[in-house]
Amino acid sequence: MSITTSRKAEVIKTYARKSGDTGSPEVQVAILSERINNLTEHFKTHAKDNHSRRGLLKLVSQRRQLLDYIKSSDEQRYKNLIERLNIRR
Repeated sequence: MSITTSRKAEVIKTYARKSGDTGSPEVQVAILSERINNLTEHFKTHAKDNHSRRGLLKLVSQRRQLLDYIKSSDEQRYKNLIERLNIRR
């Protein structure tokens, strides 16, 4: 369910705004999206895992808050990010 260290480093490298950037909202949203996608796959085989489902809802809420922040600060960054991550809104 969690992402591997190598996959996380790859996601950070892809979405970082500059070298060494691990905390920008874009990177955080990308990591949360990766975790959400992993949990979604998990639920295809474990439909009754309600404890993990609660965690999934928490992750989705966190991602939504970060996306709202990006949208309020720079709408073009927001549009580019949701397009790159294939997030529907």
